[in-house]
Amino acid sequence: MIEEPPIISINEEMRRPSIRQVLAFQGVPTGFVVDALFGGGALNRAIQPIGSGRDINCLAAGPALTANCGPADILATLTALHFLHEGDILISAFGGHQGCAAAGDRVTGMMKNNGAVGLVTDGPVRDYNGIVEVGLPVWCTGLTPASPYSSGPGSVGFAVQLGDQEIETGDMIIADRDGVVVVPFERIDETIVNLERVKEAEQKLDEDVANGLKIPHYVTELLASDKVRHCKVAK
Repeated sequence: MIEEPPIISINEEMRRPSIRQVLAFQGVPTGFVVDALFGGGALNRAIQPIGSGRDINCLAAGPALTANCGPADILATLTALHFLHEGDILISAFGGHQGCAAAGDRVTGMMKNNGAVGLVTDGPVRDYNGIVEVGLPVWCTGLTPASPYSSGPGSVGFAVQLGDQEIETGDMIIADRDGVVVVPFERIDETIVNLERVKEAEQKLDEDVANGLKIPHYVTELLASDKVRHCKVAK
């Protein structure tokens, strides 16, 4: 006979990046972070800032706390409230379910009361006006008035699959109007180093464009090299 699974499983060994590591990503555009990860880390574009960021300043960077809810249930998210630290971003894995909301204004209000700086989910949310009043930045797949269940099973603190990426508690989440990026815990320091190079390159390119640059320098050099073949097409 198969035993009933536990309603909630909690990971007792949750990692967290240092304050120094968290501060290194504050105010950094998601595009810079993707470049520092050599093109990786971005969640599926279906996960967007609520209301396209028009009513809430959708900008956040912080450690992930994962809640694996499964379709149509939010018990893991409600349980995760107990484990939130100041500055965390709650990752609510909803199994990509679109039939009901993964959170509403009261739940996001409790997240904010517990120190969260953002919510990321692969489901829709509800109570738009209330969420705007709460002011917690939310990244989701859209809106629906439909209510979820809260009966479980679920888990808190374990790896989840969300938006075509694997996210673990302690990974860095960086999110803005362009979307959401995850930096794996093991690659945080490497990414911080790479970010400095990305920032320098972006600043230099901004200056060049402001000064009238019309074509990227490497394209101009390519066109002047022997790596280009010029062809005449017969008519």
